[in-house]
Amino acid sequence: MSVQRCMLLLSRVKPRLSSVSVRNAAGGLVDQRGSGQCATLLRHPRTASLFSSRNASSSGSSRPPDTSLFVPLDVKSDASVDGAVGEELTQPLDKNELLKVLNRFYKRKEMQRLAAEHGLDARLFHQAFISFRRYVLEVGAISADLHIILNDICCGAGHIDDIYPYFMRHAKQIFPMLDCMDDLRKISDLRVPANWYPEARAIQRKVIFHAGPTNSGKTHHAIQRYLAAKSGVYCGPLKLLAHEIFEKSNAAGVPCDLVTGEERTFVDPEGRPAGHVACTIEMCSVTTPYEVAVIDEIQMIKDPSRGWAWTRALLGLCAEEIHVCGEPAAINFITELMYTTGEEVEVRHYKRLTPFTVLDQALESLDNLRPGDCIVCFSKNDIYSISRQIEVRGLECAVIYGSLPPGTKLSQAKKFNDPDDPCKILVATDAIGMGLNLSIKRIIFNSLVKPTVNEKGEKELDTISTSQALQIAGRAGRFSSVFKEGEVTTMHRDDLPVLKQILSRTVDPIEAAGLHPTAEQIEMFAYHLPDATLSNLVDIFVSLSQVDGVYFVCNIDDFKFLADMIQHIPLNLRSRYVFCTAPINKKQPFVCTSFLKFARQFSRDEPLTFDWVCKHIGWPLASPRNIKDLVHLEAVHDVLDLYLWLSYRFMDMFPDAILVRDIQKELDDVIQAGVRNITRLIRATESHTGGDASSPLSRTLGNQLQKPAQRKVRGSKAVTPRAGDQQMDESLTSRLLQDGLLTPDLLQRLQREWLEERSNHGNAVKATESKGKGKKKKKK
Repeated sequence: MSVQRCMLLLSRVKPRLSSVSVRNAAGGLVDQRGSGQCATLLRHPRTASLFSSRNASSSGSSRPPDTSLFVPLDVKSDASVDGAVGEELTQPLDKNELLKVLNRFYKRKEMQRLAAEHGLDARLFHQAFISFRRYVLEVGAISADLHIILNDICCGAGHIDDIYPYFMRHAKQIFPMLDCMDDLRKISDLRVPANWYPEARAIQRKVIFHAGPTNSGKTHHAIQRYLAAKSGVYCGPLKLLAHEIFEKSNAAGVPCDLVTGEERTFVDPEGRPAGHVACTIEMCSVTTPYEVAVIDEIQMIKDPSRGWAWTRALLGLCAEEIHVCGEPAAINFITELMYTTGEEVEVRHYKRLTPFTVLDQALESLDNLRPGDCIVCFSKNDIYSISRQIEVRGLECAVIYGSLPPGTKLSQAKKFNDPDDPCKILVATDAIGMGLNLSIKRIIFNSLVKPTVNEKGEKELDTISTSQALQIAGRAGRFSSVFKEGEVTTMHRDDLPVLKQILSRTVDPIEAAGLHPTAEQIEMFAYHLPDATLSNLVDIFVSLSQVDGVYFVCNIDDFKFLADMIQHIPLNLRSRYVFCTAPINKKQPFVCTSFLKFARQFSRDEPLTFDWVCKHIGWPLASPRNIKDLVHLEAVHDVLDLYLWLSYRFMDMFPDAILVRDIQKELDDVIQAGVRNITRLIRATESHTGGDASSPLSRTLGNQLQKPAQRKVRGSKAVTPRAGDQQMDESLTSRLLQDGLLTPDLLQRLQREWLEERSNHGNAVKATESKGKGKKKKKK
């Protein structure tokens, strides 16, 4: 080889060597790499204020990241640059000898310790080594500098530790977050969220806490101050509450706009914003100045999913006066939180305007129902069965549950409240806890356990909390209703002492407020980790996030569920983030399918027109003939809600919001008619399925009977029925009959099937025994 050729090859190798760590004269390793992308991020305009505001609080030790979230990237060979330069300068490598060298490097404790100092824990070190070994052994031609080092080691002219800088270079290629861990920590530093809202910090706000139980007038007093102000914003947890304040304000002669996730209503014909606005709390503006702001149900700041919205409103609203309404259990926490912003809290206490009494007797039978009764259930299946049993007794009932459209809920509430309507009984879920004005005399808890999903995604039966019980029980005997005193009891005798115990406890004080990563923070993460999925970005963000003891990061499972669902669809990061914050019911398959189709159509840059939506949902839709049809109509209503929600974020791609809202109103009327005749739908379901396991009632029955061995209730021991316990068996049977989950005819059919199965099993055992005896005789 000519001297010129060797010089040329070496000149192409030299720049690579200068960018990695090299061994110094004493045998140690010196890091000579540059700052790369990390330095660029510090100059990024979006991060300047973030870092400057958090420098004071970023000191101190930080927890190690959850490295199980780090997904290794594929590394492509750079042989196209160097070709076979390494082989030309030295010689081909012996793969067997090379494997021995690499395994010796992997086993060296010094290398593992040094890698750990650079962010590679045992898990990452192993993953990086597997990738590095595959790269070295399987790639056609490795980089020239690495080839030369490996050849020297195989020939005994180099030290095995010389592999380390090249190993680390490879590790940072497959785990790019290692290069920028400090900056990622700064981006995910959530310890001073008050500094995220400079407009609010620039003014001295007065905070008034209206504390009291339900029906104490606390929100009424805050709203009176809101109506008297020159400008104001009301922030509520539900669309129904925002609608109520919107209507009340305009009826009082105070022009007020309405802003929810799916709706914008301006009282001004030309669309100019009014001085007052009623909104759902997620939609409040933290940059618009107001004289008065009202934050309702402040105790929801601890909600594991939505708590971040209350934190954002409390810290960020630009109002001279902030009126917060909620439970007394939140007073100390809100006072402490406002201390971090330098704002004092004035507390005004309120007592319940009308009393409610916990009765000494349970209802025990639906025959004991009276006008003004409300039976509270924690599942739609219980609502279906109880409604059916009430109808059998010749009574009419109204029905309210969470997945019903707001218009249908209001219609059912109006029917129940109307003194001239024969409907005097209400069957509802805990959706009545807030947002509806109801004339209830007596609250009857059908059960005290509520289905929940724990941190691992497992379903559990969780006993309701004192706060939940008080919220529901407080609906009895409202000040504005015809019943000035309320009563509370349970359906079953065994539950009554438990309810009394729950209501006698003090409400647990609030200890932390929720936070959620913003789109800007995720964008900065993606700047460093451009190849990571959105779900993985959020996971890493939460893993690295640092929060003070008064905050927590809200549950992101729903966000990740949607992110994983549309990961294969090509969307820019901001659009993907917005789609994943859409409030959809992931338990509804039709809603999830529609969400996926919306995202796919959006990615093609094809507007989702009215005609496209009508074709997708099969509009026009027929009236429901059974419960299954009604559930589907509720899902279609949710899909139209999703379209409207997206139309306010991507107006050009969802252009027909007005037309979609019109058919949604028509659909609401169809659902209202179906719910008014819900018992007829239940009867049709029963006759149509004839015991089909797919029906709601049969499915509930199946769940009750398939696993009678053990029922897990969080906070209490699991109950295991003993074989032959006749009293417990009779109690289960009577309860199923009473709840309408088991009819006498079905009970007789089950008994016959059980006897037949027992008889067949006994015959099979006898046949087996006789065969066994026959074989023994033949052997003899």
